[in-house]
Amino acid sequence: MSVTRTGPLPVGADAAYDVVVVGAGVVGCAIARTLARHPLRVALVEAADDVGDGTSKANTAILHTGFDALPGTLEARLVREGHRLLSDYARETGIPVEPVGALLVAWDDQQRAALPRLAAKAERNGHHSTALLGAAELRAREPHLGPGALAALAVPGESVICPWTTTLAYATQAVRSGVDLHLGCRVETVRTGDPHHRLVTPRGELRTRHLVNACGLHADSFDALVGREDFAVTPRRGQLLVFDTFARDLVRHILLPVPGPLGKGVLIAPTVYGNVLLGPTAEDLADKTATGTTAEGLAGLREQGGRILPALLDEEVTALYAGLRAATGQEDYRIAAHPGLRYVTVGGIRSTGLTASLAVAEHVRGLLADCGLDPGPERPLAPVRMPNLGEAFPRPYRDAALVARDPDFGTVVCHCERVTRGEIRAALTSTIPPAGLDGLRRRTRARAGRCQGHYCGAEVRALFERHSEHTEHRGGTR
Repeated sequence: MSVTRTGPLPVGADAAYDVVVVGAGVVGCAIARTLARHPLRVALVEAADDVGDGTSKANTAILHTGFDALPGTLEARLVREGHRLLSDYARETGIPVEPVGALLVAWDDQQRAALPRLAAKAERNGHHSTALLGAAELRAREPHLGPGALAALAVPGESVICPWTTTLAYATQAVRSGVDLHLGCRVETVRTGDPHHRLVTPRGELRTRHLVNACGLHADSFDALVGREDFAVTPRRGQLLVFDTFARDLVRHILLPVPGPLGKGVLIAPTVYGNVLLGPTAEDLADKTATGTTAEGLAGLREQGGRILPALLDEEVTALYAGLRAATGQEDYRIAAHPGLRYVTVGGIRSTGLTASLAVAEHVRGLLADCGLDPGPERPLAPVRMPNLGEAFPRPYRDAALVARDPDFGTVVCHCERVTRGEIRAALTSTIPPAGLDGLRRRTRARAGRCQGHYCGAEVRALFERHSEHTEHRGGTR
């Protein structure tokens, strides 16, 4: 297995691949993992220095049933299939998932009138277990709702999941199964050709017979590198507030609004980490790097959150962030094969992409076959078991047998999130170690709690830097 972050890329025969997947977000990593089932030479190439460093790290972390997707679309099918596939995969690999269910809450007569139509839409999408709730039953299920909630559509099966662990699990399994992962490797030029396309990067050149564009926000820009102009990506910013774990008892379900023209709107949802999310906004922008929050956006969230769950505003906000979704002006994914180019575009993957990721990967495998790829027989993937970051499942500091075997797992470093020295060490020595402290946070939750690293930051940084120095001395991951 090979993971590189710096230095020249392989040359000669080692630089030639059957498939190169560009973009190591949750979808690109899922595609690489699926291709690793076959005797192919596959590379996963990413401009950032870590996997899941773009849209995939900043979403609402919901495992969708697909009940409200546009019936008959590719997205509706792949979300439905992906929900089943990812639910099974999470159980197999230890990704934390909590099936809390969702409630679409109506606050006026127009929204209440829309609920039966949404239930019928769910039926057309194969989701047959929704139920209409009156005001009294809704209040019994969610006693902290604000005044004026008239009715709701209950959607069993909607869950919350850890998006960080999901992306990392796909990438780890792909690498352990033979995929080369090249990080810090932005593709600047594509020279299409036969039998190989040539991908020019600042670290050197790669050759590949087949090419997959999983570039997320930059899918349209990458399309242009191979001469395609099929759609344009408009970054849609979603700002979110993260409330402290003391707020967790205020909400039992994912609280969804009745959807509007810009998406599902502002929601309140528990997280697998024990927090509560409020958001996202939906702001169409021109800048694909505009991941900053704004005073106006956060004030709007607080106003809406106060109407939905008034007591939430009495709780502490521990973090705020913004993510960018890839809007394309079409209510469906933009996934297409170009057999003449031996090229597949995976674009327009919106917030449902986390849920659909494994189904998207299976679909792309079929499209690559349409482009002439003979994947060969299937083979087992290397097994993975991911560290648990969820509060509903046993954490290492509470595992007496583990602590007895290795006392580092009983030595808490980050007290807000109860992250141990053993967990940090395991992350730093993992198949795909973090490139920085943000990556370490996504692997362990260290520095993600109410103090945001104020108390543990120096010790976490020291552990990271000592390991980095030791790895450089030994000539570790390039």
